[in-house]
Amino acid sequence: MADKQLVLAIFSDEAAADKAVDALKTWDESYASIKLDAIGVLVLDKHGKIKAHKAGNRMTGTGAGIGLVLAMLTPPTFIAGLIVGGALGALHRKGLGLSSADRERIGHELEGGKAAVGVLAEGDQTKAITSVLVDLGGVPEVHVISAAALDEAAAAAAAEPVEVASAGAPEG
Repeated sequence: MADKQLVLAIFSDEAAADKAVDALKTWDESYASIKLDAIGVLVLDKHGKIKAHKAGNRMTGTGAGIGLVLAMLTPPTFIAGLIVGGALGALHRKGLGLSSADRERIGHELEGGKAAVGVLAEGDQTKAITSVLVDLGGVPEVHVISAAALDEAAAAAAAEPVEVASAGAPEG
């Protein structure tokens, strides 16, 4: 499997992020040449813990770990409520190759009710996805995610429980 790119866009709030996800899914369905692997929304709940929503129906294989991949972009102090188990904790410490400063920055960008939309895609689609997210009001950045890290995230998500809500699921 080749490396993928994670396009991460910060939105003003969860409602704006959810609208962006709906628009991305419509866009994806409108073009045969665009096939988004996985989409997720990442927010902090009222207790300051990470909440990830899977969005879309492509959540098999590599996509199964989209919630985990998004959560791994944030510092461990933000993730206490999301990951359980030693294997997932060890995987989180790898951080997908981001510096601790980047992870801290991303985590802090979610404070104040902001939300992130993450789209895992092939590199040749990144520019188009980024453009769409900007048009929808997001502030995007791109991170290369190695195939090995994606495989590990998918395996860890399959092996141990991870709290990742499905889109539209009631909050607990």
